[in-house]
Amino acid sequence: MSAHGLLGVPDAGAFLARLTRLDPAAPVRLRNTGGRVALWGKLPWDVLVTREVAGHGPGDATVAAAQLLAVLARGGDELPTLRDADWRWPLPPPGGETVEAVSGAELSRLAEAAAGTLREVSAGGLAGRNVGRRAVRDALLDHVALVVTSPAGRSVEVSQRLVQAISRMGFLGPGETEAPDTRVRVAGNWVGLSAPYGVAWLQAVKKLTVMPIGGHPKG
Repeated sequence: MSAHGLLGVPDAGAFLARLTRLDPAAPVRLRNTGGRVALWGKLPWDVLVTREVAGHGPGDATVAAAQLLAVLARGGDELPTLRDADWRWPLPPPGGETVEAVSGAELSRLAEAAAGTLREVSAGGLAGRNVGRRAVRDALLDHVALVVTSPAGRSVEVSQRLVQAISRMGFLGPGETEAPDTRVRVAGNWVGLSAPYGVAWLQAVKKLTVMPIGGHPKG
């Protein structure tokens, strides 16, 4: 049985604990990245999250996040049963560019405002009408939390999905400390928030245009 090769156990444990709290059945992918190990997970609202920790890692392997967390909690070094087939999502391309920096305080405010709206509407409805909690949650997640503009004039929309990801995963760090700003990044058709303790990535939805085909029986 191969070893997981993780040396940054507290950092990895924090990532896995948050991930499994949000999705108990989540897989986690471990990839070697130049002398460190990148842990990758997917949140229930379609955002990829990642954190690099110290270690040599197993190369590229996917296991159950809960099982790996249990191994780390008891001080073990074995790699749980491989579940590579459970990882079905592309990763953002390497590189990319930073568009702008946003303060952690501002992102925390945006995350809490959305959470407060969800609680308020779930309890009292919207304009006197009962609204399903899931419908409200999905609408809030799709809301554009902020728009940033690069020095070259490029506008990038940051959805609430990304804001909630870095907040719920603890990537902003303790609220009582002054943390470095979070960077808004783009890589291909991906938008990311690179926070002090991890990165969240969301792939832009491709808009498809349906064109009739002349002469086709069903065109």
